[in-house]
Amino acid sequence: MIEFTHLTKWYGKFAAVDNLTLAVQPQEAVALWGVNGAGKTTAIKCLLGLLRFDGQITVGGYDVRHQGRAARQLIGYVPQELAFYKEMTTVDMAHFYARLKDAPAARINPVLAQVGLDDHRTKRVGALSGGMKQRLALALALLSDPPVLVMDEPTSNLDTAARSQLLHLLLQVKHAGKTIIFSSHRIEEVETLADKVAVMEHGRLHFTCLADELARRVGLRTQVKFFVPGHQLDQALDILQCEGLQARRNGVGVIVDVAHGERGRPIHALGRANIEVIDFELE
Repeated sequence: MIEFTHLTKWYGKFAAVDNLTLAVQPQEAVALWGVNGAGKTTAIKCLLGLLRFDGQITVGGYDVRHQGRAARQLIGYVPQELAFYKEMTTVDMAHFYARLKDAPAARINPVLAQVGLDDHRTKRVGALSGGMKQRLALALALLSDPPVLVMDEPTSNLDTAARSQLLHLLLQVKHAGKTIIFSSHRIEEVETLADKVAVMEHGRLHFTCLADELARRVGLRTQVKFFVPGHQLDQALDILQCEGLQARRNGVGVIVDVAHGERGRPIHALGRANIEVIDFELE
């Protein structure tokens, strides 16, 4: 459905994307993973026809450079930074975008209901919460019922609750058969939504892997701080270190460095030693 072939984007002598070759199959969800500056957003802008580039990108068989209009008609796009007319209502914004996209007005009500904004139709966009604005952006991207959904860091500006709600909606969109490509640096987002991950470094494709292999392949680790009764701090530290975990005291707690997916391991170790875990937090 989407093919990047030797995609290269130069800014002077700097290659923001360097010889990227990647295929996204129909109804597949692919995440572009990497730190800021890895080339994820630049690759997406090239896909959307917003930047000139070397190489080739096709969407549904249409060449983005030479058949851009036809290629873009297959795409719904959710940007990282949202730009709305704040004084317009939610439903007026949807009508505005429907006219831009030549989407039937009959799609507006079902799509707003799909993203949970049916009760906020008459609310000004400027009064919507961050999570609601992101859901509106998703609704606008789906108005023309495109086969492809492209997103740039879709949950980066959301709190935990709003992020969870949006991921639930995106999972429904995926299960409805959309082809999805999105950039991300959040492991939970990738593991929830992606089938495959393209790991980028310094503009180049470093490797691809299945989503559930990403944490192991890139060596992701998490620091967890556990709060235990003061008289058990030293015992807790000894127990965790005997378990082979990297642990150290920090004020009234113990900080443990664990591999992603093993955050429950210290809790189980402390539980077996009858040490009460009062609370914990991710560092």
